[in-house]
Amino acid sequence: MKIVTSKFPANKFSDEEWQVRQDLAACYRLFVYYGWTDLIFTHLSARVPGRCDQYIINPYGLLFSEVTASNLIKVDFDGNVLEGDYPYNSAGHSIHTAILKARPEVNTVLHSHTRAGMAVSCMECGLLPLTQQANEVGGIVCYHKYDMVTDNPEECRKLGEDMGDKWLMIMNNHGLLAAGRTVAEAFYYLYTLENACKVQVDVMASGAKQWILEASVVKALNDYGVPPQSAPADFVTRSWDAVIRMLDRQDPAYKQ
Repeated sequence: MKIVTSKFPANKFSDEEWQVRQDLAACYRLFVYYGWTDLIFTHLSARVPGRCDQYIINPYGLLFSEVTASNLIKVDFDGNVLEGDYPYNSAGHSIHTAILKARPEVNTVLHSHTRAGMAVSCMECGLLPLTQQANEVGGIVCYHKYDMVTDNPEECRKLGEDMGDKWLMIMNNHGLLAAGRTVAEAFYYLYTLENACKVQVDVMASGAKQWILEASVVKALNDYGVPPQSAPADFVTRSWDAVIRMLDRQDPAYKQ
């Protein structure tokens, strides 16, 4: 497969779309940095600015380390590739359009198959309120019963229905999913949930007696973690700016 790494042609995308493309490409590279990749599988998407029925996603077949702002493909909700010379992952199309259709305010959807995320997705107990991070996102997590996601309209409808007004989903026996109004917001939620899953697996594997927080503390942390209605929280944006500075030093090729 030929990999496109040419720099941005100035007249091809709007400034707004180019910024979203750079943010999404950066998120793919961050998946590599944090060890969240699964060969060429899983997928991250962002809605095209100004278009409710189009999104950008990775070319199916590229490693996440090969994804750049210019080789992301543009797809409409009917499955037509509008920009790019690559196919897309059909399951990815189904998952992302299901969430983007159900939640007009969501502009980014991230899906992962990490070891810890998949482990917790297999646990009947779900995410336990063990840590500050688990409790911070505990109020915005939902669950989805496993089914094959390819082009099944009923399964896609159920996926969007189960997401409801939440921002994180544990897809049972499958993995994790995060939504956000921006790439930064979705990344922050996934990062937090992933860390909570890692610690839960470690604690349960240790066999040690668990220290359970009081219900009032759990509720306070749940309430703290609910996203502001107006825009992503300030600490979300600051965290994103920090990891972008790190990425610009170590792996700036995502911007091409």
